Amino acid sequence: MDYYRPDKTEDALSWLASRVGQSRTIAAGCTDLLAATPNSSLSGPVLDLTGVNELRGIVEQPNAWRIGAATTWTDIIRHPLPPAFDALKLAAREVGSVQIQNAATVAGNLCNASPAADGAPCLLGLDASVEIASIAGVRTLPLAEFIEGPRQTALRPDEIVSAIVIPKTAACGVSTFLKLGARKYLVISIAMVAARLVIEAGVVSDAAIAVGACSPVARRLDTLETRLKGQPANAALASLATDELVAESLSPIDDVRADAAYRSHSAAELVRRAIVAIATPGAEIAA
Repeated sequence: MDYYRPDKTEDALSWLASRVGQSRTIAAGCTDLLAATPNSSLSGPVLDLTGVNELRGIVEQPNAWRIGAATTWTDIIRHPLPPAFDALKLAAREVGSVQIQNAATVAGNLCNASPAADGAPCLLGLDASVEIASIAGVRTLPLAEFIEGPRQTALRPDEIVSAIVIPKTAACGVSTFLKLGARKYLVISIAMVAARLVIEAGVVSDAAIAVGACSPVARRLDTLETRLKGQPANAALASLATDELVAESLSPIDDVRADAAYRSHSAAELVRRAIVAIATPGAEIAA
């Protein structure tokens, strides 16, 4: 098997460029990759990015936070980040077991492009962009354009994700993450919500609400966000998130975990609970 484990990004990109047109596998945390492989070993050629240390880490820049593609969920949990990242930290604790969190990468969660990827709604709510590298240079896409559908991304054959970039303008306010599954832990979502509110003088000045596992890709609820802005930050705020308003942005499916109607109602209820949790900290949320 053709297996390559470089320690520099440029070497990884050169390897990819030399194999355009060939079937090849890019490996990072491998927590999804190995589970989806029916054989006892990966078919080559394989590019293993686990040795490229420059792809891992979280850096605060003047205008943005930069999360390296190989940053693990444990790295996210442990790093001191503003309250706007609380949703991402909560989601990180839901990505499988601690052992999985130690190995699984943030970019891998996005590149896997599962409709139920826990990180996607949280990063959407932070206006995240995806930094993509090839031997020809670097380009950046909004996350909403990077994930094109179930298991589909905008990556070209000679590219890798090099980082996730969060603008400082979105790294403000307080956020939370709620997830519904058949059990508390180690479960694929039926519905999940990431909410971020910026509250100034008791009024919502900015809002970001994203829903995952209820559409082919995670989606922001733009209409609801607009309605939340300018409203007093109290428990009544949640009443704006009606089932109908939330449902108009979603396209849930029937599957073995839940039917579409249940998903739609559950998403709306999670949105309401998330809004109350932020707008009225300490309030008791119904089970």
